[in-house]
Amino acid sequence: MKRTLIQLEEDMYNEIRRRAFQEKKSISGLIRGIIGKQITLPNRSRHLSIKDFKFVAAGRSKQGTLRPVSERHDEALVEAFRK
Repeated sequence: MKRTLIQLEEDMYNEIRRRAFQEKKSISGLIRGIIGKQITLPNRSRHLSIKDFKFVAAGRSKQGTLRPVSERHDEALVEAFRK
């Protein structure tokens, strides 16, 4: 987060201060929210591919009598807690 300094007319400052108090926010938080609604930032999230999920299906589990566990997981949990 960066710090900046702005100058406001007194009546504008008083209105922002009143609104911040009313919304139970800091003046800085209120101003960040107002600016955030006006500015569209570029989407920085990268697109994921199947290669990013190498860990999926990397292991094996004991299926037991409740095959397939992926479809009967609630019953498998009940059985595991009974032991």
